[in-house]
Amino acid sequence: MNAVTWDQRERIIALLAEASADPAVRAVVVTATGRGFCAGADLRGSPAVGDKVAGDVARMIRQGAQRFIAAVMDCEKPVIAAVNGTAAGIGAHLAFACDLVLAAESARFVEVFARRGLVPDGGGAYLLPRLIGPQRTKELMYFGDALPAAEAHAMGLVNRVVPAEDLPKTARAWAERLAQGPTRALALTKQLVNASLDTDRVTAFAAEATAQELNMTTRDAQEGVTSFVERREARYEGR
Repeated sequence: MNAVTWDQRERIIALLAEASADPAVRAVVVTATGRGFCAGADLRGSPAVGDKVAGDVARMIRQGAQRFIAAVMDCEKPVIAAVNGTAAGIGAHLAFACDLVLAAESARFVEVFARRGLVPDGGGAYLLPRLIGPQRTKELMYFGDALPAAEAHAMGLVNRVVPAEDLPKTARAWAERLAQGPTRALALTKQLVNASLDTDRVTAFAAEATAQELNMTTRDAQEGVTSFVERREARYEGR
């Protein structure tokens, strides 16, 4: 069920950082093999911390689950989640942190924390209220019931639900469309949208103006304008 071990988490964080830095990478897909997308954190894979003292758990969460989710949100390339099965705990938050979420009809999302006597981590209490509001978030988190893909789509947590056999090709088609787009413009768009929910209008407008200033120095922005004037399809290079 693809519970995330410490080593796997660090590897994914590193891959996302590499994707941000590599101009040849134009889009990222996060998916899994087997029956599940991600069953949450595999605590057996965590390094031993010995006898805990005050601050140990908070530090572990900051350096672990929160860093993991932040790596997705801060990746400079568009990130698609292709959810092939159950996404529970931090597995659900991994999907919700992505820019676009595709789900197989058989997928389901579970805020499993309260059922284990735990508080949600991995940014769940930050992500979900911004996606579906506080009331629905509390219902999901208090009860911990499995949320089928169709219901997640109706709530706005999922962009599209497809038959399981169509999930890989749909994810690839979306990724290819994004990979052919103006990569730097998409990165700046991602930053603006993610920051907008935590900023006032004056700050958001200033960030938008700065983003436009930066983007107009790119080859892709110049190509976009030129292709419009010449009435042809734009050919973006990601630069």
